[in-house]
Amino acid sequence: MTRPDVDQSPASESGPAPGPATAAIHQGETYSAETGAVTAPLFLSSTFAHGNPGGFDYTRSGNPNFRILEGVLAGLEGARHATVFGSGVSAMTAVLSSLRQGDRVLCEENLYGCTVRLLEQVFARFGVEAEWLDFTAVDWPERFSALTAAAPPALIWLESPTNPLLKVIDLAAVSARARAIGVPVLVDNTFATPLLQQPLALGATLSLASTTKYVNGHSDVLGGVVCSNDPAWQERLRFAQKALGLQPSAFDSWLISRGVKTLSLRLERQCANAAAVAEALAAHPAVAALRYPFRADHPQQALARRQMRQGGAMITATLRAGEDQAYGFCKGLRYFTMAESLGGVESLVCHPATMTHAAVRPEVRRRLGIDAGLVRLSIGAEDSADLIADLQRGLDRLG
Repeated sequence: MTRPDVDQSPASESGPAPGPATAAIHQGETYSAETGAVTAPLFLSSTFAHGNPGGFDYTRSGNPNFRILEGVLAGLEGARHATVFGSGVSAMTAVLSSLRQGDRVLCEENLYGCTVRLLEQVFARFGVEAEWLDFTAVDWPERFSALTAAAPPALIWLESPTNPLLKVIDLAAVSARARAIGVPVLVDNTFATPLLQQPLALGATLSLASTTKYVNGHSDVLGGVVCSNDPAWQERLRFAQKALGLQPSAFDSWLISRGVKTLSLRLERQCANAAAVAEALAAHPAVAALRYPFRADHPQQALARRQMRQGGAMITATLRAGEDQAYGFCKGLRYFTMAESLGGVESLVCHPATMTHAAVRPEVRRRLGIDAGLVRLSIGAEDSADLIADLQRGLDRLG
C-alpha cells in the first residue's frame, strides 16, 4: 500500500495561517488523540497491520513520525509537500537519482563540499554532468544564456547564502530565467532555514535543507528534507525515499520534530549574536576580510535584506594567517569547538580548506577564495560577550 499524501499547506487549515513560531510548536496531527499526549509518540514499529487508517505499511515507505515532521516543515516552508530523508546528503541523492544519463546540472560554483563530491565523484559515473557558474557575477545572465541556449540543463542547483563564502544569489531572478526555459530550480536553504528565507515563494521548484543543522539545532541527529509544490516532484521524492532506502529513522524524525519547536527562539538569539560578533571581528587587524550577509560591506547586502528576514548565524572570515596558524586559531578557542556541521546551540569553528571543502579540487578552492586563512564560524546561543572575547583572544595570539 502506498502512503496517501495529504495537503500540508497552511491554506488547508481553516482560518488564517499561524505565524512560524506557532506553527513550529503546534505541529498538527500528532497521532495522540487516543491518549491526549501533548508530545507526539514515538512509533518504532518497522511494519504496520494491513489496512490501518493511516495507510502505513512499512517504515521504509512511511511512518507516523515522518508524517508529523513533514507536515510541520511543509507548513514552515509554505509548501504543499515535504519529504524527509536520513541526512542532507540523502535528500540530495533523492533529487539527483531522478535524473538520467546525459542530463546536465547547472550549479552555483560555490556549493557545499559534499554536494560537489556527490556530483563529481558519484553521479558523474552514471552520466550526470555538472556545470558551474558564478550566479553573483555581473554578467551571470549572459553566461546563463550561453550555457543554456543549445540545450537547457535538467536542473539548476543553488545555495543562498553559499557555503562557506556566504554569497547571496538572486533566487527570484534565477528562477524567472529558469522558468522561461522550463528548467526546475533547487535551492539548498540550510543556512537560512524557512524562517529567514522561503525559496519556493521566490520561484524555486525545490527547497532542500539538512535538518541536521538549524532545524534540529542540537547536534545530535542527522536528517534532510525536500519541499515542493509540484506533485510530480513529490512522487519522485517519495519513490526515492522508498526505493533507495533514504528514509530517516522514526527516532531521528521524532528528535527533529522536537528540535524544530524551538527553532524560532534559537535562531533569533543566534542571528543577534552573529551580527554582534561580525561587527567585533571586522575591526580586528588580524582579520583581512569578513563576510556576513547583513553587513554594509557584503557585496550582496541589499539583495540579502530583500530576500532574507535576518542575516543568519554564519560568519566567514579570512585571517592574516597561514594554514598552521589558522588551524591553531581554531583549536585554541574556548567556546567554539572545531568541528564539522553548523546550526546547533553551541558555537563551532571550521577550517573549510581542510574540512568541509577538502573534497573540492585545490585549484577550484583557490579560484573561489577558500584559502588557508579562511575560517567559518557557526554562531550559537551563548552570551555574545563571551563569544567575542574568546575570538578576540584567539586573534590577538595571531599577532
